Amino acid sequence: MSDLLDEIEAEQSLPARYFGLSWKRLSLFSLIVIFSGIYIGIILFGENSLQVLLNLEEYQNFLAEEVSSLKVENASLQKELFELNELDPDNN
Repeated sequence: MSDLLDEIEAEQSLPARYFGLSWKRLSLFSLIVIFSGIYIGIILFGENSLQVLLNLEEYQNFLAEEVSSLKVENASLQKELFELNELDPDNN
């Protein structure tokens, strides 16, 4: 019985013995894992990455606050301008 097991074990390739896969399937699985890792790395750290999106959203919030403050400042300056125009006698 042990001769039979030794013979079967000798016939199996290294990936078949340890992973239960043939060389072709092991290499295909390895390529899929490698390309998936590269793709996820590009998504997380690339030019169009999640970090860039978060930075752009933060910048958008900053610009929205800046617009609001500039609108308030503009309104006060317009009020001051209208008051100064009413006081100017040459403007009548």
